[in-house]
Amino acid sequence: MGFPGRKTLSFFLIFLPVYLHGVLSQEAGPIGQRKPFFERLRRLEEQFQRFQEVTLTHLQAIASNYNLSYNIDARFQSLAQESQSLALVVNQSQATVQGDLDHIKTWMRKTQRRSRKVDSRLLALGYALRERSQQHSRERKEREAQREALSGLALDVRALQDTLARLTHVVQSQGARLATLNGWLQVACPGTTASAWAPAQPGLPSPSSLKLQGSRQVFRASPEPMDPPQDSPGHLQGTRDPPGPDSQWAWPPERLGEICNVGPALIFPNTSTENVVFLSPGFLSGLRALSVCSWVRTASGHLGTLLSYATEENDNKLVLHGRDSLAPGSIHFVIGDPAFRELPLQLLLDGQWHHVCVIWTSILGRYWLHVDRRLVATGSRFREGYEIPPRGSLVLGQEQDTMGGGFDGSEAFVGSMAGLAIWDRVLVPREVSHLATGKELPPGAILTLANASLIGGFVQKVNCTCLELCP
Repeated sequence: MGFPGRKTLSFFLIFLPVYLHGVLSQEAGPIGQRKPFFERLRRLEEQFQRFQEVTLTHLQAIASNYNLSYNIDARFQSLAQESQSLALVVNQSQATVQGDLDHIKTWMRKTQRRSRKVDSRLLALGYALRERSQQHSRERKEREAQREALSGLALDVRALQDTLARLTHVVQSQGARLATLNGWLQVACPGTTASAWAPAQPGLPSPSSLKLQGSRQVFRASPEPMDPPQDSPGHLQGTRDPPGPDSQWAWPPERLGEICNVGPALIFPNTSTENVVFLSPGFLSGLRALSVCSWVRTASGHLGTLLSYATEENDNKLVLHGRDSLAPGSIHFVIGDPAFRELPLQLLLDGQWHHVCVIWTSILGRYWLHVDRRLVATGSRFREGYEIPPRGSLVLGQEQDTMGGGFDGSEAFVGSMAGLAIWDRVLVPREVSHLATGKELPPGAILTLANASLIGGFVQKVNCTCLELCP
């Protein structure tokens, strides 16, 4: 690209020496002619100086414009490089910020899940505390009712004592009359002995009375075990402690030789986590009532897990669960974790066979615990309106932490089970009594030991004609 100012300047520089040479050649002319020439030359010189100044100014402007355009291109290039580097930095910063945001979102999701778990645990704890407070209030009311009943019984005893005193007075008066009649009989019939008509003294029975008692003993039938009342108010007042061996109301021991036809027995020899029995199929439909009965003999100082039912949703849908960290003889009756009731089974720690029945219904959340035909514990408001879901895993001898697994040796059962059966209804006390005395199995059992589909570890399944013959 050329500049027109440069061409004009070169032409002027060539023309100027020629013009000066012509002017100098005319100096030899007359003086009169020199004056106009010098004036003209001066004017030309002034014009040339002005032209030179204008040309210099124009050249400087052109040079400044050229330098400015060159600097602008360089600046544009540097700005482009800076914008590229800035774009890279912005992209890196954006990627870093996006990664941090993803980490924050993940952490927030985990925190929300943990907070939901904490909230559910707090709700469960609050529900358990409310249940415990309500249970304490009910127990307090029951104790007050028992105290009132005891005071009523004391009044009844006093009334009975008064009645007994009156009867004693009547008996004494009748004895006096009998003695008078005996004297009249001796006067009327002197040969008649008085011993036949005299009242027998306590501890000194007459021969005729001995014969009569003997004849009565011949025709006396063996007593049948009495069934407990089905709706006895005393049986529905809460947990009762079993009577001690020195109590006058102590329970008579069963003769195990008379308990027969209980079906197969399972022997769990140790606490190995492989000792497990699966019952299949499990519950085919949801349960709103349940009865679990079995003969149990424990071989350790604590009760392990008798039964465990788990689903994908919850591994403690139904558990009869004991472990070495609980009080000796205590067992947790769990329905839909975390709700449970602690049941007293200290009677099972003597190493003998005992019959256990655990019964529950969702109506008012009622539950009952029978040991050897006797009602040991009862209560209400336990999983009221709840339904045990179907299609779970049902095992004996181990507690499931996952569906079909997650066993812990400290929760294992060591001992023997016999005659286990499960019903989807509430057994009445007469049916429980028949089970505990070796009579017929109540109808409608949904699972028994005949449903044992898998027996693992060192568990043995044996058939015993009677309990005392089981190993």
